[in-house]
Amino acid sequence: MSTNNGCRNIGLYVHIPFCKSRCIYCDFYSTVRGERQDDYVDALCREADMRRDEADGLRLSSIYLGGGTPSQLSTGNMEKLFAHLAKAFGLNGDEDIEVTMECNPDDVSDDFAKQLGLLPVNRVSMGAQTFNEQRLSMLRRRHHSDDVARAIDRLRRAGISNISVDLMFGFPGETMEEWERDIHSAIALKADHLSAYSLTYEEGTPLMRMVEQGMVTPVDDELSRRMYERLIDRLDDAGYCHYEISNWALPHRQSRHNSSYWDDTPYIGIGAAAHSYDRKTRSWNIADIDSYIHAIGKGVRPAEYELIDRCTHYNDRITTALRTRQGLPLRELSSEERSFLMNAARQALSQGLLTISDDHLRLTRQGLFISDSIMSDLIWINEE
Repeated sequence: MSTNNGCRNIGLYVHIPFCKSRCIYCDFYSTVRGERQDDYVDALCREADMRRDEADGLRLSSIYLGGGTPSQLSTGNMEKLFAHLAKAFGLNGDEDIEVTMECNPDDVSDDFAKQLGLLPVNRVSMGAQTFNEQRLSMLRRRHHSDDVARAIDRLRRAGISNISVDLMFGFPGETMEEWERDIHSAIALKADHLSAYSLTYEEGTPLMRMVEQGMVTPVDDELSRRMYERLIDRLDDAGYCHYEISNWALPHRQSRHNSSYWDDTPYIGIGAAAHSYDRKTRSWNIADIDSYIHAIGKGVRPAEYELIDRCTHYNDRITTALRTRQGLPLRELSSEERSFLMNAARQALSQGLLTISDDHLRLTRQGLFISDSIMSDLIWINEE
């Protein structure tokens, strides 16, 4: 499969692993060792210096600080990090760059919001998850439901108007009526962007152990599907565009950075456990803060690499582009790949699960509910 013709953009992801406490469902790399924050930010700055050449000739279109909990960074470390990123990647403040920072609602005090408004951050992604106090406690979230509205108000008063809110559904014991209340609460916030995910049970998390011990029972698949359908309908009525399986946005508020993962834009990932992609290789840094700091201090990037062959690139595009409303541009395929795909997609097309228009292959609404199964049928198994 060919690359995006003429695409000269690149994204930058910065992993901030620090958390005050861990949520029971999260399997992202994180640590509660806040005493290592200064050393870690120093290492991030060094890695940015080491890798600045990777962005040569490309336009940095987005920066995303994810975690962990980036809002746990001290004011000094936030200022230091952004100043160094600007220096390393040649930013002068005039570029049209989306700069997103993940924040916990309870971290957004008046002072924090004002400080953020002085930095290049122009978008905030906030994990509300639910507005049910009992479920927030069960998830071990630090914030209370009313903290979200207060945080959004503070951010807007500080000049940050582009705000995304995360939701979860399918909690053990959750009813459709309770989910409706969460949807209503999220819409009432008038957030620019909403992401919503079915609660998942990842190996090694406290939540999975609770399932294994019979302490909680996952919601059944049919109820989870109806909750997702209800979400689609309610957000459509509220004026949000469903532009990716789990993401909705008001006009012109789609996440530029997250879209880069779905449209084959290269990205640089710095920090412990951060992933990078340049269409030829995929790499990921070691998921250990001490080892990361030690290696970067010696001028070595502690990473593993995977070469991306034609088959892998095709499969990656199937599992990313098909997640989006735009779908997979068939013009990007070689004749061999297109022939394989059309044959593999024949049944899903005849069942109304996939559709083709404007030379793009897309999931239909019915196909959204079994997207993983459909995509697996389109995967190319390399038998060479």
